[in-house]
Amino acid sequence: MNNFGFIERTKYRIKQYLWKKIWWKSVLAGIMIGLAGVVNLSVDNKFVGALLFSFGLITILAQSLNLYTGKVGMINLFCEWFMLPVIIFGNFIGTNIIAWGMRFTRFGETLNQSAYVIVQNKLADNWFSILLLSIGCGIMMYLAVKGWTENTSTWLIVILPVMIFILSGFEHSIANMFYFAMANEYSIKAFLYVGLMLIGNAIGTLGFKKIKEIK
Repeated sequence: MNNFGFIERTKYRIKQYLWKKIWWKSVLAGIMIGLAGVVNLSVDNKFVGALLFSFGLITILAQSLNLYTGKVGMINLFCEWFMLPVIIFGNFIGTNIIAWGMRFTRFGETLNQSAYVIVQNKLADNWFSILLLSIGCGIMMYLAVKGWTENTSTWLIVILPVMIFILSGFEHSIANMFYFAMANEYSIKAFLYVGLMLIGNAIGTLGFKKIKEIK
């Protein structure tokens, strides 16, 4: 009985440790995407903004943080699917920390106005367009993350897909969490669209992965 109790307590502690580790790495990933979103909103040149945004993903990959759009295409075990809700919520909290923090700086009003324009354009779009644009982003994210795992000596394989999805107007679910928060847009439609983007990102990532694996 004592041995059984010890084993159960050990399992619980291991599980608790893993969930905490997943959670905090997810929050940190959200923070990095939020910071990338800040610099993207802060520059007038869209090419420079897209280039600097890639800093967020490079840091996430280099530090092994948990970003939903990076993790969803790398899942191999069935049990790993249960981590995704934790990662998504952690990413949401991280992006909101940056958005709300920036509100109390002298740049808050300018960032809010810039984000508001972006967000209203997204909300004015139809759901099918949002889904397709999210799928496109998912493909780019898979190429960036997979490229990094296969060759960590070059950042170019990460930078180019990020620049492509931003300049193409593709929808990145976690980045949009930041933009919606920065614009103080928490409407039901905003949450539904972010949910649709999460689905589209997963379809793009997993779809490209499955097609590539066909022999």
